[in-house]
Amino acid sequence: MEKPLTPFEEGQVLLIDKPYGWTSFQVVNKLKWKIRHTYKLSKLKIGHAGTLDPLATGLLIICTGKFTKRIAEFQAQEKEYTGTFVLGATTPCFDMEKPIDREFPTNHVTKELILETAKSFVGEQMQVPPIFSAVKIDGKRAYDYARQEQDVEIKAKPIFIKEFEVTRIEMPEVDFRIVCSKGTYIRSIARDFGEKLHSGAYLSALRRTKIGGFRVENSDNSMILE
Repeated sequence: MEKPLTPFEEGQVLLIDKPYGWTSFQVVNKLKWKIRHTYKLSKLKIGHAGTLDPLATGLLIICTGKFTKRIAEFQAQEKEYTGTFVLGATTPCFDMEKPIDREFPTNHVTKELILETAKSFVGEQMQVPPIFSAVKIDGKRAYDYARQEQDVEIKAKPIFIKEFEVTRIEMPEVDFRIVCSKGTYIRSIARDFGEKLHSGAYLSALRRTKIGGFRVENSDNSMILE
């Protein structure tokens, strides 16, 4: 008689609030070890539906077992993020993982200019992903070229920004809420936001709050924190 499948082999959708400093891969590995150890499984299909950078927090959808077939479905859904841009400087990776490499004036940047610039991002557009990203170029990840300090061309990709709300302005910081399509890099929005202001900007905080109908408030981290 065949051993019945566990709920995780049958298929589960797990909502995790990814901790700061963790990679998405670390979350998947922790869950995989926990489930396999608990149920004495020799193997388990498991994967995430859209990565988050180590310095970002928020909603990570993890699929197990037969539900791994639904990963592409979840990845395609729109996302909501909140976070903070710091104006007047840039970093090579557009966030705080690398130190500031250039500084720019901000004396000309007004509240009105910030709000108008945010409005200009709403709609369809082409976006160039960061060099420090997992985008593939000739079969190799972009961040591999970046770490080797090799110059490569990254092609722009179509994205859609549904909402871009500025929620706080306290120079040099600008807090935001963005609803966007799959494949949108908020770090690239930081770069482009700074350029449109004729200044610079980088991302100092990022949190993913929604993926489709899934909300970070409904996440459960008990399995990765035990």
